[in-house]
Amino acid sequence: MNAPWKPGHNPNRESFAAYVCDDASLDVLRPLAADMGWAPEKCVRGGLRTAVQALSVSSSPAILVVDLSESGDPLSDINALAEVCEPGTVVIAIGQVNDVRLYRDLLANGIHDYLLKPLSSALMRDALAQAQGVFAAPRLVDPASVKPHTTTAVIGTRGGVGASTLATSLAWLFASEHKQDTALLDLDIHFGTGALCLDLEPGRGLTDAIESPSRIDGLFIERAMIRAGDHLSILSAEAPMNMPLLTDGAAFVQLEDEFRSAFEHTVIDLPRNILINFPHVLSDVNVVVLTTEMTLAGARDAIRILSWLRSNAPHAQVQVVANRVIPGVTEIGKADFEASIERKIAFAIPFDAKAAAHAAKLGQTFAEANRATKAGAALRDLAQAVRATSLREAEPEAGAGEKTSLLGKFDWKALLSRKDKATA
Repeated sequence: MNAPWKPGHNPNRESFAAYVCDDASLDVLRPLAADMGWAPEKCVRGGLRTAVQALSVSSSPAILVVDLSESGDPLSDINALAEVCEPGTVVIAIGQVNDVRLYRDLLANGIHDYLLKPLSSALMRDALAQAQGVFAAPRLVDPASVKPHTTTAVIGTRGGVGASTLATSLAWLFASEHKQDTALLDLDIHFGTGALCLDLEPGRGLTDAIESPSRIDGLFIERAMIRAGDHLSILSAEAPMNMPLLTDGAAFVQLEDEFRSAFEHTVIDLPRNILINFPHVLSDVNVVVLTTEMTLAGARDAIRILSWLRSNAPHAQVQVVANRVIPGVTEIGKADFEASIERKIAFAIPFDAKAAAHAAKLGQTFAEANRATKAGAALRDLAQAVRATSLREAEPEAGAGEKTSLLGKFDWKALLSRKDKATA
């Protein structure tokens, strides 16, 4: 409820709502709401439990008035309200019990103010004005409490190169091994495999977001995302094939904005058709993992996508990853492939059919099911490189004189060069 304000809060939610138990209180509140520019019909008959039921299926307003008169256990009911009320909502309680201890307990549980019935129009107006003042006051954010956020997009040069396998594995590694609160956003709306790799049902969260972008806020994210672990959540879909993707991409950008407030790392499984139709999805992406196979078609499409990224997302750091590599059997040799795309292959992940089948049988990501394999080790190295990139980007913001991170001291290009030579 009166949790700390957070940037990126949804500006489209209602300004005010009131749930009161008697007509006399409604007669006081409705004229006041009209005077302050709010809809009088947002003042409805019903107490605290009615408010909990209503807000469990809708976004909470900026200012909320609730009546405790019919509540047998006000503190317990307030806790139930807190579970459905998003952070930043200012709650004013009204009731009939004149008890200082109750007043203090309500304030300690996040209530902004408590007024006794029968309501005084003057006192109620003052309380509502003070509630508005909470939003008008400057928002002070402690820099030490703000964690840097990284967004990684995984793009495959062609279908079947394993981009989704990499995306789910990276998300799992960030969450499980690095203990970062991570969001996995699978934008293959009709045929996404993100939830499938984690042995989960995708739910309707992503399709609901696309259909109603105005609903996207912190509370929506909390309810729509599927938990895949202590630090990992996923938003995916299996939309019906007869449901075309009708969107301008605004929902994708709003989801990314909310993820920046709620998580430390976002991993986007980004199909090429989404990349082409909605290039603004990459506007705040820090790292692009371009996944390819060392084939003629893979080289051609890598060249085209790299050129597109230079023009449309020059701020993103690109890691080219060759996946499903079989030494001596590739269609194009490594040196020739690198010469054709004019860029080094950052990581080469060996082909391991048994490891892929093992992960599928266990319902786990490739990285989780195959930690001891060479492919699993390569994925961990890739995750470290992505984290190192994000840490290096965060260092200038920390100010001069601060110590750099341990990962930031590694010369990844030199390490990768030595690794390539050793492999060769």
